[in-house]
Amino acid sequence: MSHMKVSIRVQPNSRRPGIEQLPDGTLKVQVSAPPQEGKANQAVIEALARHFGVPRSRISIVRGETSKNKLVEISGA
Repeated sequence: MSHMKVSIRVQPNSRRPGIEQLPDGTLKVQVSAPPQEGKANQAVIEALARHFGVPRSRISIVRGETSKNKLVEISGA
């Protein structure tokens, strides 16, 4: 099973949720959830799961749990 690490930049409280790739290769993940009590992190995991077509359980935040800049690992991508 392959593992992929992806740098992401989160934009919480976004009116237009979505994922776009920035010029440096970082994924910008816009979620409508607020950055409180892990709500934005859960929304990010759900958005990435849909984007990469993997179950949510295969995505984990490796670094940046409380930061806008995160490193996530995707198993089986």
